[in-house]
Amino acid sequence: MILVLTKLLSLVMILNTANKPSLEYLYREPKVTVEQPPLLILLHGVGSNEKDLFSLAPHLPDSFLIVSARGPITLGANSYAWYQVDFSTGKPVYDPAQEKASRAKILSFIDELKPHHKFDSSRVYFAGFSQGAIMSYSLGLTHPEKIKAIGVMSGRLLEEVKPEIAKEKAKSLKVFISHGTRDGVLPIHYANQAQTYLKELGITPVFKQYNEGHGINAAMLQDLVAWLKEVNAGVK
Repeated sequence: MILVLTKLLSLVMILNTANKPSLEYLYREPKVTVEQPPLLILLHGVGSNEKDLFSLAPHLPDSFLIVSARGPITLGANSYAWYQVDFSTGKPVYDPAQEKASRAKILSFIDELKPHHKFDSSRVYFAGFSQGAIMSYSLGLTHPEKIKAIGVMSGRLLEEVKPEIAKEKAKSLKVFISHGTRDGVLPIHYANQAQTYLKELGITPVFKQYNEGHGINAAMLQDLVAWLKEVNAGVK
């Protein structure tokens, strides 16, 4: 009997491992009872981890399922990325193949969450900071049929991704852009360029700028939360 129970337990553990989402993550269930809550996936910047943006979870809308994902590329202890990037030339130079692979992983990750968490597949949102903001642009614009809205904090839109953008479908994407005017890592001209390009696509983003460097301050967070509530309230 003990041997049988041990084998069954081992089988359950194997099944659970096989069913585990491919990205490590932290989550916060909705604070209120919602049968099919909206899903907000948080994407951290290069060199950080899932704990970083998860610190925002207590301030995010109560009705959302909050998931903070870890980048698949290990840079060091507690240091991860969605792709490797080099700033030594003064401009960010990145690995396009890694970015594209991470995009695919994140899209699969949405489906992999379904056996573990209840959420409304028609209300999937992303919010990212720095490299996570860049990934949010890439994900939302190339797969607007899966992603309802993106919150971009101190990011940029990759030129190499533009040919892949689903231009007609992307018109329905809701976009929030926030950026510090004193950002020395990804200067604010990236936000201005992205806003201009999105308008050319037929998207009118909410654009906010702050007297801030490369970071998230209280005003940015407050504006992000207000935007999330407004966008979610307007979803049909």
